[in-house]
Amino acid sequence: MRDDLSGVALVTGAARGIGRACAVALAESGFSLVLVDIGADTPEVPYPLGSESQLEYTRDLCLESGANTEIVLGDVRSAADVDAAIEVAIQRFGRLDAVVNCAGIVRPSGRSVDLVSEDDWATMLDINLTGPFRVLSAAARVMKRQGSGSIVNIASTAGLVGYRNFAGYVASKHGLVGLTKAAALDLAPHGVRVNAVCPGSVHDDPELESIMLGEVAAALELAGDHEQTFVRDQPSNALVRAQDVAETVVWLASERSRSVVGSVVTVDGGFTSR
Repeated sequence: MRDDLSGVALVTGAARGIGRACAVALAESGFSLVLVDIGADTPEVPYPLGSESQLEYTRDLCLESGANTEIVLGDVRSAADVDAAIEVAIQRFGRLDAVVNCAGIVRPSGRSVDLVSEDDWATMLDINLTGPFRVLSAAARVMKRQGSGSIVNIASTAGLVGYRNFAGYVASKHGLVGLTKAAALDLAPHGVRVNAVCPGSVHDDPELESIMLGEVAAALELAGDHEQTFVRDQPSNALVRAQDVAETVVWLASERSRSVVGSVVTVDGGFTSR
């Protein structure tokens, strides 16, 4: 990783939400970018996923910040798609300094563990855990040759504590935290750092076209102002902003955090401190 913020970063799940916030923050900090998202819906996930037009809009925001930016339509469930995205970074920019593993889903959820189908379980783990593994593994092969790099996995407070009716999501995020720690030990001798960020309840910002907290509320069948329901569980009396997560990601992606290896950074307004 370079001493300044002029490296090359790849962000998955970049079409909207936290992924968009991370992409824009990295662009504003001087990174060149490869932005990846599925760009289409899939029948296994019961809500709209990031679209191609949303990914293009994220690109436009990054370009406005002066960042060289490429977009790639790809599904983290496909090793071929992941390899193609990594290849775009190498062919376009010649290196890969940072990866932000942000692609993920929150549903299908909302039922007791004994009612979770094997198909729903498999979908959740394939996207939220095996997907980041594919990206991390492919990126690590490049970064080991360089002798440098930073990989940031976007986990969740669900990677640290349990939630009722979200067994698949909780298991996937706990697994991602475990993957972070194990991969960090494997890759640290090669100059490659792996860390995780665990956001709490994140405000659905219209400018980011965020919908995840609303999908959690839908899974729980919450009525009325669902954000106020989540605020009541926050020691800080406020929801997390996606930009707060993004600023943490920029720090972890840069050499400013050079001694941070295998760490799990919570951005949750104190939720997991209770």
